[in-house]
Amino acid sequence: MIKRFDKVDGSYVEKLYGQDRYGYSKSDTIDFYDLVELAKEGISRGSVVLIYDFEKGKVYTPFEKQNNIVYGDPVYVEKFIYFLQCDYNKKRISLYRYLPEKILEKVAELNLDDLNPYNLHIVGNPLYIISQEAGEGFRCYYPTEIFFPLKHNESVIFIEDGKVYIEAWIEEGWDDENNCATDDYKYYDKIIVKDFAGNKISEEVGCLNKGPDGNWWIS
Repeated sequence: MIKRFDKVDGSYVEKLYGQDRYGYSKSDTIDFYDLVELAKEGISRGSVVLIYDFEKGKVYTPFEKQNNIVYGDPVYVEKFIYFLQCDYNKKRISLYRYLPEKILEKVAELNLDDLNPYNLHIVGNPLYIISQEAGEGFRCYYPTEIFFPLKHNESVIFIEDGKVYIEAWIEEGWDDENNCATDDYKYYDKIIVKDFAGNKISEEVGCLNKGPDGNWWIS
C-alpha cells in the first residue's frame, strides 16, 4: 500500500532514531558554517525543517522560511524532537524542543560569535551542543563548557554519563611511496572514551552504530 502525506514536494524523509512515528527533512543542505560565510559576503539564504508524522500523514513546519535562518538535523530524545536554529540576523543559536500540535519551546540560546559554527550539532542523552574541527579540537557549549584537542582521525560521536565517546579511524599497511595498499592493509575504527577534562578512560577496537530504537551498538 502506498500512502501520501498531506504535503508532497519530493523530499526524502530521514529517520528520527529512537521512535517510529516521526521523520524529518530540510529544505536546504546549507549548514551553519556555510550560512555564516555566505552572510558575510552579503548572500542571503534560508531553510526550513519539516517534521513528518507517519501516523497522521501530516507534515509540520515549526518555523516558516526566513533569510539568514537555517536549521540543524533534529534528534529525538526523552519523548521530544530537538533541533538547532541558527539566526544570523540576531547572531544567535537557539535550541528548540518540539512536538507537533503540542509544544514548541526554546530551551537555550547562545551567542553565535561565541561559537565555532563548523560541524555544530547536538548529541547525547541528555543533549549537548558541540562543535569539532581538525586543528580546533572538540568543544561543548551547552549545558556545560568542555574543550580538549582531537587528532586528525578522531571525531566525537556521543556523550553520556559524563563520558565523551570518540571514534578514531585507523589505517595500517598503506604504502605511502607507491600510494597503494599492501597485503597487510587494514582499515578499522577504535572507540576512545574520555572524561570532560580530556583524560582517557578507555580505548578499544570498535565502531559505534545507532540502532532504530536510539540505543548505540559497538561492532
